[in-house]
Amino acid sequence: MAKIVSNFFISLDGVVERPDQWHFPYFDDDMGAAVSRGVDQARAFLMGRRQYQEWAEYWPNHSGDGFDADFANFINSVPKYVLSNTLTEATWQNSTLLSGDSSQVAARLREVKEQTDGEIAMSGSPTTVRWLLANGLLDELRLLVHPIAVGRGQRLFEETPTYPLRLVSQETFKSGVLNLTYAPA
Repeated sequence: MAKIVSNFFISLDGVVERPDQWHFPYFDDDMGAAVSRGVDQARAFLMGRRQYQEWAEYWPNHSGDGFDADFANFINSVPKYVLSNTLTEATWQNSTLLSGDSSQVAARLREVKEQTDGEIAMSGSPTTVRWLLANGLLDELRLLVHPIAVGRGQRLFEETPTYPLRLVSQETFKSGVLNLTYAPA
């Protein structure tokens, strides 16, 4: 059975929005290796509507080199599950739309977990992470905590109930970034 693993670039003050504006000065070989390990373990990808729409427009037509090319090959070929009640179809290759009321989507996602080996990765959707936690579906939360206070932007946890977590692993990169993995307590 698969586990759902969420990955975030996050600032010290909890901001996950627009990492393209603050993340890159900290990206180094250590972080590249950590990100690559996550991609290598993923057998499926989970995303919300907004991320799906952005990525479905960008990645199918993207050709790059190095990690970008590897990620494009991965994300275009891996099974993708999209949580949305506003989309009517998911046309990007290997995409499946999961919609309905919260209990229906949670039940369907549990079926996907049972039918998948390895990890179901996700990234960049704090709303989806909060929903997964509320429904007991998130297995791991992997955070690359950057030593910067951004000050503004969407935070991973805003106006949420309390969710006790336990530290599973930690690593410090030369850049000062903390690679932290948590699981529900």
